[in-house]
Amino acid sequence: MSDTDTPRRGVRSAFRKWRAGRPFWGGLLLALGGAEILLTEKASLKVVLHIGMQGLAGYLLPALMLLLGLLILFNPTQRLFYSITGVLLALGTWLTSNLGGFFIGLLLGVTGSCLAFGWLPDQEPRVSRRKRRRAAREAKAATGLGSVGGVGSGVPVGPLGPEAGEPA
Repeated sequence: MSDTDTPRRGVRSAFRKWRAGRPFWGGLLLALGGAEILLTEKASLKVVLHIGMQGLAGYLLPALMLLLGLLILFNPTQRLFYSITGVLLALGTWLTSNLGGFFIGLLLGVTGSCLAFGWLPDQEPRVSRRKRRRAAREAKAATGLGSVGGVGSGVPVGPLGPEAGEPA
């Protein structure tokens, strides 16, 4: 390993830590949805479906979506308000911005808002299925149960009855 790899790994590790503390993919998808809708507003007049008074709303809603996506990324404590507002704005672009950026921006915005809404900040990291199976095997071997009982064997292990918390 050379000395040039160490700073790169440090930056990557810092970014992963930063990303884990916020609804990264939700905010990114919401911002990308707003950006995509803004880009479709610049389409030629042969493709544009709404012109006139809705033109201001056609620019305002996706700009707010882009702003809310960035706010979700950089201020995740208010993610519930931002995500609910983001999904409403994304649905509003259906009428004001070329059918929500020809469905792509609309879908990106709704998906990103839903991901941000469902994100939980203090969640333990998921353990892969392989690691869970290995831990169960090791626990089974450590207790000396072998194939008599244990997780998933169908044979009850431990005391049964009211003292075990089961109804009598």
